Amino acid sequence: MYANSSGEEANMRVHYRAEDAPVSSRVDYWQEIVNRSVAPMDLRYACAPSFSSEIVQGRLGRVNVTELRERSPGEARGGPCEQLAGSYKVFMTTHGHTVTYRGASEIQLPPGAFVLTEFSRPYRCVFEPRRAICVSFPKELLPLPEYEVAELVDVPISGDEGVPALVTSLIGRLPGCLDDVAEAADGVRLSMAMLDLLGVALAARMERAIPPAGRTRALLTRIQAFVEERLGDPGLSPATVADAHHISLRYLYKLFEAEGCGVADWIRRRRLEHCRRDLLDPVLADRPVRATGARWGFPDAAQFTKSFRAAYGLPPAEFRRASGR
Repeated sequence: MYANSSGEEANMRVHYRAEDAPVSSRVDYWQEIVNRSVAPMDLRYACAPSFSSEIVQGRLGRVNVTELRERSPGEARGGPCEQLAGSYKVFMTTHGHTVTYRGASEIQLPPGAFVLTEFSRPYRCVFEPRRAICVSFPKELLPLPEYEVAELVDVPISGDEGVPALVTSLIGRLPGCLDDVAEAADGVRLSMAMLDLLGVALAARMERAIPPAGRTRALLTRIQAFVEERLGDPGLSPATVADAHHISLRYLYKLFEAEGCGVADWIRRRRLEHCRRDLLDPVLADRPVRATGARWGFPDAAQFTKSFRAAYGLPPAEFRRASGR
């Protein structure tokens, strides 16, 4: 469940325990779990193979939340991960001490501090028994330009006071919220609050304000991700989108001006693009046209046909036949 996974996994909580595997196969079992759920890395524990470790993980919108409970000291090594190259990771320890080495840099992370990192460089991490939390997300969701954020990558930030204290407090509570957040929209709001606080904390560290353009672009990106996750909901509308993000309809329309179309038009266009893709997919050749429309938010077959013809010049059934599917 990587940071750029499909939004359809939003709010799904999983809990892994190394102790679920017998001692004889625990190392291989846990290595596979970590590689699949966190990121590819080489793990070594001082007391292998009888070590004890847990991972609790879930998603809030497009933010991936991972809690690590390590009851054994160990070491992790990892290299660049192409799949996660477009993501940031915020790593925070609440108990225990972690030291990460990247090239000639040594990053000390005591309890209560956090660090913003990337997946683009090799590292070696040495840790004590610890509780640590990692939140990862696409870079475009952070309301700061990447070239400015670069100067704070791998720089530990103390969470003792000010806005960083709010960041650590909220991040520390995120794993416990995974079960409480029943609605995907609530998860999006919570992740937005965390990203906004993180942006303010980083901007303050650089002694500069978040540029308005950065805030606007980040908000639009989050809104578009919110819409993408709900295209199959016939009730999705500009009003529900604005309400979920606590903004006015007028401001929502203004945000979409840069897209060259209105909010409702953008939603319809994205729905139709997904319908077109499904109609061209040979694997879905037996799916009725009506079902394709319904899957992407067109419960009325006649309206679906009319909208599809307006966009692509043919009714959906004829479009499928013409494409040879």
